[in-house]
Amino acid sequence: MKNITLTLSVLFLFFTGCSVDQTEQGDLPEVEVDTEEGNIPEYDVNWANVDVSTETEMVEVPKVVVVMEEEEVEVPSISMNIPDHDAETVKRDLVVQAEVTGTEKSIEIQQIKASKNLLFVIATLEDLGNDLGDQTMRVQDQVKLNAPEDLNVKYYVIGNKPDRVFNNQYTYVGSMDALPSNVKNAQTIFEK
Repeated sequence: MKNITLTLSVLFLFFTGCSVDQTEQGDLPEVEVDTEEGNIPEYDVNWANVDVSTETEMVEVPKVVVVMEEEEVEVPSISMNIPDHDAETVKRDLVVQAEVTGTEKSIEIQQIKASKNLLFVIATLEDLGNDLGDQTMRVQDQVKLNAPEDLNVKYYVIGNKPDRVFNNQYTYVGSMDALPSNVKNAQTIFEK
């Protein structure tokens, strides 16, 4: 073994210390080899058994919370008297809200109409285009109304209905022209 190592070392030094040019092409002899199939050894390995399950743990999870804060703002106030109506007049808030995702939106009461014992509050929902990411936003507008307490209120929102259960309390329509005729023909008592 020492002789082979010494010979290879001498050859390595010989070839690295000089320039070698090939002068003739070489050939390897042809050799036929007959082989038989081999057999790879098999092993049994005993390792850890793994069970995957779940456990209930208390962990901190980030939550997005919409906080409603009170601020002093100018709110339209309307007084309404209906001749020959015996019900007591009360101050009430006509509030329209929407819960939105995707992009920021604004909601604004455009008209209030009256017909017999009905009030129709008509608002518009406008897309402002600002991306909300995965957050949910609640927008609202309101008007104060002094009117007989027995008036029923029906809300219409002009715009695309956001896909949230909260928004099922209002009727959404595509445009003012899509409002029912009894709403269109009612007397306008407030308009922005």
